[in-house]
Amino acid sequence: MTRGDKQNDVVEPFNIIPLQSPTSEHPSLRFPEVRAVTAALSSVGDIPLPAQWRADMDLMDWLALTFGFQNDNVRNQREHLLLHLANAQMRLSPPPDSLDPAVLRSFRSKLLRNYTAWCSYLSVRPSLRLSHRHDASPDHRRRQLLYVSLYLLIWGEAANLRFLPECISYIFHHMAIHLNATLQRLHDLSFPEEDHAFLRRVVTPIYRTLLLEVESSSNGTAPHCQWRNYDDVNEFFWSKSCFLKLGWPINAASSFFTKRVGKTGFVERRSFWNLFRSFDRLWVMLFLFLQAALILAWEETRYPWHALEDRDVQVRLLSLFFTWSAMRFLLSLLDAGMQCRLVSAERIRLGVKMVLKIIVAAGWFVVFFVFYRRIWEKRNRDRKWSAEANKRLLTFLEVAFVFVVPELLDLVLFVLPWVRNCIENWDWRLFRMLSWWFRCRTFVGRGLREGLLDNIKYTLFWVVVLASKFCFSYFLQIRPMVAPSKAVLNLKDVDYYWPEFFRNGNGVSLALLWLPVVLIYLMDIQIWYSVYSSLVGAVVGLFAHLGEIRSTQQLKLRFQLFASAVLFNLIPEEQMLNTRGTLSRKILDVFNRMKLRYGFGQPYKELESNQSEANKFALIWNEIIVCFREEDIVSDREVELLELPKNSWNVRVIRWPCFLLCNELLLALSQAKELVDVPDKRLWRKICKHQFRRCAVTETYDCIKHLLLEIIKPDREEHSIVMVLFQEIDHSLEIGTFTKLFKTTTLPQLHNKLVKLVELLNMKNIDHNQLVNTLQALYEIVIRDFFKEKRNTEQLREDGLAPQNPASSEVLLFENGIQLPETIDDNFYKQIRRLHTILTSRDSMENIPINLEARRRIAFFTNSLFMNMPHAPQVEKMMALSVLTPYYSEEVVYSKEQLRVGNEDGISTLYYLQTIYNDEWKNFMERMRREGMKNDNDIWADKLRDLRSWASYRGQTLSRTVRGMMYYYKALKLLAFLDSASDIEIREGDHELVSMKQDNNSEWSPSPMCSSKASGSTSLPFKGHDHGTASMKFTYVIACQIYGAQKARKDPHADEILYLMKNNEALRVAYVDEVPIGRGEKEYFSVLVKYDQQLEREVEIYRVKLPGPIKLGEGKPENQNHAIIFTRGDAVQTIDMNQDNYFEEALKMRNLLEEYKHYYGIRKPTILGVREHIFTGSVSSLAWFMSAQESSFVTLGQRVLANPLKIRMHYGHPDVFDRFWFITRGGISKASRVINISEDIFAGFNCTLRGGNVTHHEYIQAGKGRDVGLNQISMFEAKVASGNGEQVLSRDVYRLGHRLDFLRMLSFFYTTVGFFFNTMMVVLTVYAFLWGRLLLALSGFEAAMENNSNNNKALGMILNQQFIVQLGLFTAFPMVVEDSLEHGFLQAVWDCVIMQLQLSSVFYTFSLGTRSHFFGRTILHGGAKYRATGRGFVVEHMSFAENYRLYARSHFVKAIELGLILIVYASHSAVATDTFVYIAMTISSWFLVASWIMAPFVFNPSGFDWLKTVYDFDDFMNWIWHRQRVFAKAEHSWEKWWYEEQDHLKLTGFWGKLVEIILDLRFFIFQYGIVYQLGIADGSTSISVYLLSWIYICVVFGIYVVVAYAQSAYEAKHHIYYRLVQSIIVVLAIFVIVALLKFTKFKFMDIFTSLLAFIPTGWGLILIAQVFRPFLQSTIIWNSVVSFARLYDILFGVIVMAPVALLSWLPGFQPMQTRILFNEAFSRGLRIFQIVTGKKSPGYCD
Repeated sequence: MTRGDKQNDVVEPFNIIPLQSPTSEHPSLRFPEVRAVTAALSSVGDIPLPAQWRADMDLMDWLALTFGFQNDNVRNQREHLLLHLANAQMRLSPPPDSLDPAVLRSFRSKLLRNYTAWCSYLSVRPSLRLSHRHDASPDHRRRQLLYVSLYLLIWGEAANLRFLPECISYIFHHMAIHLNATLQRLHDLSFPEEDHAFLRRVVTPIYRTLLLEVESSSNGTAPHCQWRNYDDVNEFFWSKSCFLKLGWPINAASSFFTKRVGKTGFVERRSFWNLFRSFDRLWVMLFLFLQAALILAWEETRYPWHALEDRDVQVRLLSLFFTWSAMRFLLSLLDAGMQCRLVSAERIRLGVKMVLKIIVAAGWFVVFFVFYRRIWEKRNRDRKWSAEANKRLLTFLEVAFVFVVPELLDLVLFVLPWVRNCIENWDWRLFRMLSWWFRCRTFVGRGLREGLLDNIKYTLFWVVVLASKFCFSYFLQIRPMVAPSKAVLNLKDVDYYWPEFFRNGNGVSLALLWLPVVLIYLMDIQIWYSVYSSLVGAVVGLFAHLGEIRSTQQLKLRFQLFASAVLFNLIPEEQMLNTRGTLSRKILDVFNRMKLRYGFGQPYKELESNQSEANKFALIWNEIIVCFREEDIVSDREVELLELPKNSWNVRVIRWPCFLLCNELLLALSQAKELVDVPDKRLWRKICKHQFRRCAVTETYDCIKHLLLEIIKPDREEHSIVMVLFQEIDHSLEIGTFTKLFKTTTLPQLHNKLVKLVELLNMKNIDHNQLVNTLQALYEIVIRDFFKEKRNTEQLREDGLAPQNPASSEVLLFENGIQLPETIDDNFYKQIRRLHTILTSRDSMENIPINLEARRRIAFFTNSLFMNMPHAPQVEKMMALSVLTPYYSEEVVYSKEQLRVGNEDGISTLYYLQTIYNDEWKNFMERMRREGMKNDNDIWADKLRDLRSWASYRGQTLSRTVRGMMYYYKALKLLAFLDSASDIEIREGDHELVSMKQDNNSEWSPSPMCSSKASGSTSLPFKGHDHGTASMKFTYVIACQIYGAQKARKDPHADEILYLMKNNEALRVAYVDEVPIGRGEKEYFSVLVKYDQQLEREVEIYRVKLPGPIKLGEGKPENQNHAIIFTRGDAVQTIDMNQDNYFEEALKMRNLLEEYKHYYGIRKPTILGVREHIFTGSVSSLAWFMSAQESSFVTLGQRVLANPLKIRMHYGHPDVFDRFWFITRGGISKASRVINISEDIFAGFNCTLRGGNVTHHEYIQAGKGRDVGLNQISMFEAKVASGNGEQVLSRDVYRLGHRLDFLRMLSFFYTTVGFFFNTMMVVLTVYAFLWGRLLLALSGFEAAMENNSNNNKALGMILNQQFIVQLGLFTAFPMVVEDSLEHGFLQAVWDCVIMQLQLSSVFYTFSLGTRSHFFGRTILHGGAKYRATGRGFVVEHMSFAENYRLYARSHFVKAIELGLILIVYASHSAVATDTFVYIAMTISSWFLVASWIMAPFVFNPSGFDWLKTVYDFDDFMNWIWHRQRVFAKAEHSWEKWWYEEQDHLKLTGFWGKLVEIILDLRFFIFQYGIVYQLGIADGSTSISVYLLSWIYICVVFGIYVVVAYAQSAYEAKHHIYYRLVQSIIVVLAIFVIVALLKFTKFKFMDIFTSLLAFIPTGWGLILIAQVFRPFLQSTIIWNSVVSFARLYDILFGVIVMAPVALLSWLPGFQPMQTRILFNEAFSRGLRIFQIVTGKKSPGYCD
């Protein structure tokens, strides 16, 4: 926006409050709290003023002039501070006229709490000069305002330094000192004259240091230990030396800037040993128990305590101390080796400590060895346990006691957690000295112990888990292996098939047998955790009242209680607010909730039609239903059935929704017919047993009475007759003589005629004659049959029930007496339709609404109101909320082309959506017709915007997210209206809403994406006070990082974002503007814009200059960080682009925010965890699997983590952050390049380490989308697994592993990196088992063991555990438990069966491979990166080449390797002769092989289409042989892809390459084992056989080189020479084979058997050559390596393609695969559409 434009504007653009125009009529300026804070900021008192001072300036301006802050930063933070203090003051009762000192003091304390803690940690006096004695004095208030304003101004301009909270504390500390001196006039006033002085002098130097570090990191690919990330720079300020090194003003010559200081606090090194370093206590426990169990089980007693009766066994158990001390020694070596870069001349004590720890750990091992040896020497010398031997034993125990004293002390402090917290939080020198040896002193990670009650809860949980695990491990893993182990050790004279290199080959064989057992032993706590966490989660969920209302039938039974629950939870009560927190109030609250849940006594508040509560409930309920209609998940007819209409037609009862009254009138009629002569009271009592039946009868009677009197002219005699008739009926009902005067048996006849009457009135063209006849028939039935006492004509005339003029009998009674309302009276005809429904409905309407999503939302909302939640405050008194969504370039709204263009099968996105959301499409078209669309084809013209929005709301688009989040604004305006409106206003508001939605089509169905301005059914009647209140309480900021660039290049995304702003008045967009300033340089600004409704254009609100580009780290957190300065409120909700929200859930947000005031354990929450609903589950079977897995994690998993385990983190959910707590502690995520690639979870780590508390609340939910195609899911899994691999290296995980108590550490491990590690262990178990059995079979040792069947039984039983994990059953168990809790046990079992039939186990096994591959590779080599999944709809067939590129290295090659092992084992194993034993031992491995190969095709649309398979293979071969190299992409060239697959080897270090080579050597084992099985070997076991086999490798390589040379030299011009070379080679090969057959023991089958030996060797050589690529690439050998690698990929591709081609060729598999992949409706629709249209269609709108 130009300066000229600003001058032309009447009002300067503002964000929320027009502070530059205090005389404006804006609603927010009417609040006295706003005026009070404004006055406080304007009160400058006697502070020294500069020459530039103007009368309209305030304290913020004074700080800007003093320190050189930017003007827009000041404007932004002024509104920020004013809004927060005003909102806080609103919560006071009554609010004072001026700024309350307590409000300011509380805010200052919270904002500067991290700063004061930092000062305490460094033993530095804080720079705050405040006197608590004069808290209310103007000077004291002014100082506090200056301090908080100064901090906010520093934070608002700090840019990337906001990730460095202690750096900001350092800056604030010195600037506060300067501020104090200025206020005390201790030095002359000197104000900076340059622009942006603070940015240039303070922020930019530190920013440039960060920039240099990032540039030196080679985009994050350099080893983490070689450059400083955000955490390193921040931890520089954890040492008091920062004051000396950096100084103030900041010394530009400081070593901090001029040279690389190096890592501070922690060094991230890439190694699997990090898992041991971070969680050493876990591994000590596991290995000590394993050793103890082996010692006890070796005695082969029935129970382990029987073995303990032997003193020898007791002493052997003391060898545990060897293991323990050895593991401590290993830990000390690892600490020293990995953290040695921290040692410098300034930190020499750290190096001394490392050396001392190594010496002490080694000393303990030596001491234990010496004392233990002395015990056995004496025991063996005396040949019994003599007194001296026992004395030596006691000496050993005394030494051991000294060794475990620190552990015993830790146990005592675990039992007394408050003591531990006090010791860690108090910065006393004594405590520092005592703790120096055991841990490094850090600013974070102190005082993390929970309260005693929480300790008890998670201790009980882990005691049960560990007891189950250890009992199972001892009795079913370790003890069954003892007897086979002894048998193996006792084997003699084993006939080996190959050279025996080990003297004790039995020991090696025993190790091979035990290796898979040990691996399973180490990982199976994950299984036990999964089982018990599921059970505990179910129990916690039951006590939280989850799943009590699951269906419409259950809702009907509790609807009255639900209405009361709405008022109880969502509508604040003044008397309740005044007594909140008192004991009596809590007891009463519990009592009321019991009445609500279980219906004890009467409902909490009986709703009567004349009460305002009923009108409030009706307003809320109807607004929910209207939102459903706007979202097209209910039809117009369903709206009428669901809504609660306003009281009209003089109905005396609440007019409950029709779906509650269905069939009730007919049941009442049948009761009246059965009870003919019973008294009125008895009949009425029987009807009143059912509340809805009573209401149906009363409403029907009142409506019929009103209807008849309405349609009969009031001046006609017929009107008086009807009036008299109803007076008689009313009188009889009053005196209780109805059944005496009237025949109840006649009621069915009356009912039939009334139904006919209502049907006639409901017709578009009413037949007057039929109407008269029907009324006449009704009259005749009443006169002749209804009265028990017959009356003649004269009596009827006397009673006023017949015409007084006898002549009138010549015409029909109602011939001229009917008057119908005008056709535009929609309300009349709506009441007619309602009456008709009540009169005729025989259906229970349990399927209303039809849409499953609508049913689910109603059921969840209803159920949630019976759960425990805080009471809602008034909107004015609620905490303020901001929502922040990072956006880059994802879809905003689907374009017309995206919807119409079909894929290769003619399936367009719109057709796909119409099929999946068939009922919603019908509702949408119904709405469009009601809005004026005449022809369905007009949808592409007149209603294109609505169509695009409808489709976008069913994808994962920005427009869907915006619509959902703006429901908060809509809900707050409605709730603010209810808070302040009188009963009359509520009734009028309800009438206005109803009329607006029904009479005005544009308002009933506003333009999509208009969630707050136009849609708002709450927008027009609630302007003014309610609008101002909602604006102050809610802000939505989208961080559209490149919005400025999108506008510049006319990107359609920019227009769509502008459209969103235009139709959502509370929406703001923050972006980074890059402004060229010449010579290739740019200036960067954080800009906030909005759409001004008065000016009708986008306006710029704030423009804050940045020190440089924001993206120094990961993109998403940097994007969040730049925009967070524009958020407001006490809390901020982090919402991603794939999330959604619902109006009914938005109503509960103010309840959720009240949770911040309650203690959970010993702390108040800092993150409020929110439940998620995965809305993509209906798209495909894969989406269902992912949805079910994710749902159990975000519900049951998070529930258990929060309670009882107290270790819930932030996993990218729609959690709500305590905003000021987080912005002073580094923000809502971490951004260091690569290490923080999973940026969200680090917010949880940081929160826990800094003493925060994360809770989980399931009475509110938000929607979330997940990836729906296998390739998308796999990329997502790869991203998460790689992120967890990076987490293993991080300081956060290390500190949590050491600072949490032992049991919380276990919870943390098994729910974060431990889950992925144990997933990898499952795959390693398969490898260990198969390679072990293969080695045993090829060596001949297995044949010697053949008679020992116990070995195979024990191994088979143990491997079943691995199969359970592999199938995903331990993932499925939590899903079944959670599904049972929320939908019922039978439904959960049925869903589980269906999932298995749809091959969910294949999917979970495939995902197992994805996670293990990327997790392991990231830890070993690195290479983690963000993988964009697209989140689109999967209706396209993925080519074979694409699948091969994605899965060749992670799945296909590994599956082929395992399959080859299984084949070789089957052909050479003595055990394999027993088919049953072989199948039992290898079925899980074969299943894994099949899953890893076939899953990408089973879950690929048209994966088994024969024509596509043929085309895919041709495409694959073209890709393989594509030769373009320079500009080719991996999608086009095999060679480019092959090089990219080796990128991780460029990043890895020496140890990574060494491990890679060692792992690759396993492929040589095939050759080593098989060559001795060949006939040509003639049974020889000489090593020369193996060495001679390498001649074959050399010959084949030589032949290949000759052929390649001949091809390049002769194929083009001298083709005959090339053919000659080929012929010579073939002849020589035949000659060699014949000679071998004649003169050696060579067999013809040896040719094929040898392939199994030499092909793996060649692959191993290629993999090793890739590691040595830097040395080989410049040699002649490299071209041959590339050529061989191409041939191997062709071979692998053919192997993978073979089963796909076979299934494609066989009939029936393609339809079956489509049925498995998509739901039944889509499968059917797809086939019909293809047949009818010939597979191609631009769109489908029928």
